[in-house]
Amino acid sequence: MSTTYPITRWKIGAATITRVIEIEGSSPGTFFFKEATPERLLQHAWLKPHFLTEDGRVIASIHCFVVQSEGRTIVVDTCIGNDKPREVKAWHLRQGKFLEDLVEAGFPRECVDTVLCTHLHVDHVGWNTMLKDGKWVPTFPNARYLMGKKEWEHWSDEPEGPDRDVRNDSVRPILAAGLADLVAMDHRITSEVFLEPTPGHTPGHVSVHISSHGEEAVITGDLMHHPVQCAEPLWASRFDVDPDAARSTRRAFLERHAGRRVLVLGTHFATPTGGRIVRADGEFRFEASTRA
Repeated sequence: MSTTYPITRWKIGAATITRVIEIEGSSPGTFFFKEATPERLLQHAWLKPHFLTEDGRVIASIHCFVVQSEGRTIVVDTCIGNDKPREVKAWHLRQGKFLEDLVEAGFPRECVDTVLCTHLHVDHVGWNTMLKDGKWVPTFPNARYLMGKKEWEHWSDEPEGPDRDVRNDSVRPILAAGLADLVAMDHRITSEVFLEPTPGHTPGHVSVHISSHGEEAVITGDLMHHPVQCAEPLWASRFDVDPDAARSTRRAFLERHAGRRVLVLGTHFATPTGGRIVRADGEFRFEASTRA
């Protein structure tokens, strides 16, 4: 049975950001970071209750953000998708209600005009396509799909295997349909929404900056997988292509936004997802906001 998750919205000046969750739950921290034993995680008591269980399991989410700006409807990252063979058991041949939840949030797939992938990993491209009559077809037929040129150049010649399978069922059909735009890492979508290069997790990884009427928000992508990386910026994700570059990018992001009134929206941060970077007790922390 599919779980019903809350739909959350934030206003950033004239822009609106809506979160739609595909999966949220707890898992061992070592799934993400080799250092993240329960004992190490529980040293950061501020992570509870939103991001850490009492027994030291991390709570994380896979969700998309829909950004409405200047008449554009922009889906940022498309989660895992249905019907797709995947190595992670919980993701394998899913039959979730993500598209129905998008409709409930006010976004039938036909109304989306832009899809942006912060990078091309499995849990960020899944709903690029859907299974129809035995073929993978674009889920959002009226959208242009924005993918980083540098990102695609990195993955396009990968060897056969599970990673290539992801691109075959969720990326290449978009290119074949003529719906893909390969863009620069600082591409501007509207005057309010633009990309910021945040490489390391992947070579062409980007975050998404929203700036409108003096208010700001940043969608992180996977420059951080979990708020613990604010306090532990040297913890590299097991999925980082270049861990050293990812550490440098993450540290620069924390320094840049700490203490500023910038809403940080973690692409894998569990509910309430949004908050601000602060300094406390000699470290960075993520101060979650329960108010949208």
